[in-house]
Amino acid sequence: MKNDKDILYTPAELFTEMQALVAEAQAMMADTVSEHAADGLEALRVRFAAVQERFTEAYAQGRKRVIAGAKCTDEAIRANPYQALAIAAGVSLLIGVLVGRRTR
Repeated sequence: MKNDKDILYTPAELFTEMQALVAEAQAMMADTVSEHAADGLEALRVRFAAVQERFTEAYAQGRKRVIAGAKCTDEAIRANPYQALAIAAGVSLLIGVLVGRRTR
């Protein structure tokens, strides 16, 4: 498990970690109650909190990237409105032609 907060996690890594936590929790529930159950449960809580924090960080970073991209796109469109309109019309035409061919 990675502990460094500066490391970026991919969604696949986060999902794998979450699956491992769920599997361990299911195994603990299937086992009989023992003196180690409390320790194991606390360890799961700590790991779950860490995974939840990484999900929150990944969401925040993704949100920042999307907002930055939207701002950049908005600036480009405002700086060149006619070129942006021509590009949008061209892409729409291309998509229309491709979809039209596919449905025939």
